[in-house]
Amino acid sequence: MSSADDDDGLRPATRLVRAGRDKSITGPFVNPPVIHASTVLFDSSDAMVDRRQRYTYGRRGTPTSEALESAISGMEGAAGTVLCPSGLAAASLALLAMVNAGENVLMVDCVYGPVRHFADTVLKRLGVSTTYFDPGIGGGIADLFGESTSLVYLETPGSLTFEMQDMATIAAVAHERYALVIADNTWATPLFFRPLDHGADLSLMAGTKYLGGHSDVNIGTVAAGPRAWPRLKETHGTMGLAVGPDDIYLALRGLRTLGVRLERQMASGLEVATWLSTRPEVTRVLHPALPGDPGHALWQRDMTGASGLFGIVLGGWTELEAKAFVDGLHLFGIGASWGGFESLAILARVDHVRSAVPWRAEGPLVRLHIGLEDPVDLIADLDRAFAAVAAMRAAQ
Repeated sequence: MSSADDDDGLRPATRLVRAGRDKSITGPFVNPPVIHASTVLFDSSDAMVDRRQRYTYGRRGTPTSEALESAISGMEGAAGTVLCPSGLAAASLALLAMVNAGENVLMVDCVYGPVRHFADTVLKRLGVSTTYFDPGIGGGIADLFGESTSLVYLETPGSLTFEMQDMATIAAVAHERYALVIADNTWATPLFFRPLDHGADLSLMAGTKYLGGHSDVNIGTVAAGPRAWPRLKETHGTMGLAVGPDDIYLALRGLRTLGVRLERQMASGLEVATWLSTRPEVTRVLHPALPGDPGHALWQRDMTGASGLFGIVLGGWTELEAKAFVDGLHLFGIGASWGGFESLAILARVDHVRSAVPWRAEGPLVRLHIGLEDPVDLIADLDRAFAAVAAMRAAQ
């Protein structure tokens, strides 16, 4: 197999197949070995003291972890990548690695709820303040910078309300003020969007979602540009973070089919979202890839594809009716995660995870994840659930 340098001109789907398959890691095998290791032996005391070998301790890396790290770095265009036990661990690590006591973080208001909780608890206890801002702020973020602001945290689009952010503009403002930028890129993955190419210094994913793709692994990745990489790598090692080899292997296996899965889920998601936009019960479809969405122009400018995750607002409905709608779906599971092969639906509550810009909607918000089922069947299932709620209303 040729070197990674020879893959620069290849298209993303081809690179997914080849990434992380250095012969020095995999040998003659297609997949890297799944190495369960803590102790690594040295040939001599001098070799151990001087660390004169590629692998020194299981937590510090094995061929299994190196294969996935290399693959993600190639996808992200990164100087390096570290692996974490979950997406939240990846976000927490990225924040801890880049801030000091007494500094301030600017964080987008549509951020993943557990990341907000981490900022409001752990970071606060460590003397780091957090200021939340409107996702649509763009260059206006300059007005929020203070002397202690050192970091901007983005999630584009938000995982509940799907607002896009102008990353390039925000990053330019941040870098003018010597601040770093972290981007949560779980929704698009680096297959459809590479934050480091748009000004971010760190790009993270909950690999639990699309990277694994089968709802059977918890893993997170943080990829860094050259400015942030040394500090990220040092903090990751100092904190003793590591991921088990079996989980890494599952993520590597999922990586190989990421392209075909995401293309299918994007197409199915858009088909279902377009159908939902015609329903009288739905007053808004929150999907940046749909024309008319407030973030569509940014999505069209920056991204090459979309995931199967989006939201719908049920105008004029009660929460009880929205629950009956979700409970009445047969092909959609009710679960918090997403990115697997199965479709999911949840009733999303937003008010408690917003502070800068209150969430205002005409009715309850339902978040849908479109899996690998046939979209015709999913649409029929949604249609039956709408009919069931209509019948419930008529009977009252």
